[in-house]
Amino acid sequence: MILPDPKFNDTKVSKFVNHLMYDGKKSLSYEIFYNALDIVSKKMESEGKSALEIWKQALDNITPQVEVKSRRIGGATFQVPTEIRPDRKESVSMKNMIGFARKRGGKSMAEKLSAEIMDAYNNQGGAFKRKEDMHRMAEANRAFAHFRF
Repeated sequence: MILPDPKFNDTKVSKFVNHLMYDGKKSLSYEIFYNALDIVSKKMESEGKSALEIWKQALDNITPQVEVKSRRIGGATFQVPTEIRPDRKESVSMKNMIGFARKRGGKSMAEKLSAEIMDAYNNQGGAFKRKEDMHRMAEANRAFAHFRF
């Protein structure tokens, strides 16, 4: 059971912060996340949305609908496209966003995360590219969809 976060009262934020956390330092994760949202709201005032809405839209933009799973059938390994369960969709998109934010060059984690959020919101950046690649892989291996399990 995940409790909603203190500032926005939102369980999705708590899940994201849990993915972001290293070594059980949750208060630090919250600090990073809220700072990132502050940066986003400063840089995207013209959008007319709250930073939280921008973050949610960004997550939706990088959430994959299908993924490929390796499946061995008679000595050959096929990449079988499968649909992703809703709870897994959420965590895959969160992990991708955080992973690509960490890989970014630059200053503090809050700034890297805010940059990744803005990129995802504008349908660009590493995490968005990752989603596109996943969809492309699934599309390319559509012939093996009948191996679904």
